[in-house]
Amino acid sequence: MERQYRAMAMPLTIQQENKRFDSDFYVEGYAATWDRYPLFENEEGIIYEQFLPEAFGETDFSDVIFQYNHEGRVFARTSNKTLLVEPDNHGLFQAADLKLTDASRSIYQDIETKLITKMSWAFLPDEKTLEYDRENRTIIHHKIPKVFDVSAVSYPANSGTEINARSFCDGVIAKRLEEFQKRSQQIQKIKLLIEV
Repeated sequence: MERQYRAMAMPLTIQQENKRFDSDFYVEGYAATWDRYPLFENEEGIIYEQFLPEAFGETDFSDVIFQYNHEGRVFARTSNKTLLVEPDNHGLFQAADLKLTDASRSIYQDIETKLITKMSWAFLPDEKTLEYDRENRTIIHHKIPKVFDVSAVSYPANSGTEINARSFCDGVIAKRLEEFQKRSQQIQKIKLLIEV
């Protein structure tokens, strides 16, 4: 599978207490939570998505970067200890120290003045452990091998998310139809044998 992006409705926030970095240019937020949320809607209704806490047990967080809109300059990164990305009891938490450069201080000001209010993240899903709960219409992630970046974003909507999710769901549906057709053929064969 290829890199995917998700945007969260939860905002990046400026904190003055309980900071994870000793910095006057500190932001934090959640890239994902453990709650099921609506991912997209098709003609049959809403398709949901859920990231399980254990999905991040073996995730590679070794060099995650903090960007704007998933491109261009890097404002913080885990490898130089200006970015923290880790699962906690609520979701995938991220905190950044944006004091090192003029550019990172500038994006901090954009966040502080609420010009930029949302965040998004890029990750590699694990196709082998991805599950579609048909009854609850939910895509469930059991394992995330790699997180690439967390980004401050101007508009968190991402059409690629819907395309990836639709193709996954269509694949699940196609597989179910194929299994149903094979089973129907086997039932027909058995009926013919019984009638003879």
